[in-house]
Amino acid sequence: MSRDYIPALGYRWLTPAYDAAVALTTRERTFKRALIEQAKLQAQERVLDLACGTATLTIMAKRDEPTAELTGIDGDPQMLKRACRKADQAGLRIRFDRGMSDQLPYADGAFDKVISSLFFHHLQRDGKLATLTEVRRVLKERGTLHVADWGKAANPLMRAAFLGIQLLDGFPNTSDNVAGRLPDFMREAGFSRVEETRRFSTVFGTLSLYRAA
Repeated sequence: MSRDYIPALGYRWLTPAYDAAVALTTRERTFKRALIEQAKLQAQERVLDLACGTATLTIMAKRDEPTAELTGIDGDPQMLKRACRKADQAGLRIRFDRGMSDQLPYADGAFDKVISSLFFHHLQRDGKLATLTEVRRVLKERGTLHVADWGKAANPLMRAAFLGIQLLDGFPNTSDNVAGRLPDFMREAGFSRVEETRRFSTVFGTLSLYRAA
């Protein structure tokens, strides 16, 4: 793989602290449980966790619907090693692939659902659009996308709190998220019935759930 991936928390040396940092600052269990409930996984469905990281969401989804076929993909080999180890320790059969979000190594219409958490804010605008176009390609005709990521600030306090994320992850790639433009990009990529379904206040700002068909 020739292109660079996005390391955990923006820097490779922070990777070991990723799980603890996310758990402490984002109400992780709450919003990821809500995302899984929103996705309504069904028996035998093929589900892709896009930018799965250390597989916390992937593992939660597999436990929610054990008969679903879960696949996690990420560009970071260190994160994938941790993901594999966590899945093995949990006794769960999950496939993990290394790949980039705008060049997914899957056939057209390969998945019933795509889930993703805290990933899109890492991408520049063209990367967001390219990734969403790829996601639409690998989804089945009636497939759905379910995303949890930083969204439009609910109030000035949440906007000020989000400056911490922008300082860590960058201003150009996060500005569209905090302006609430991610649904617009989903529509531009060809998705329909796009909606923001829930919001959560965290120490780093407003975290939103989105759904698209």
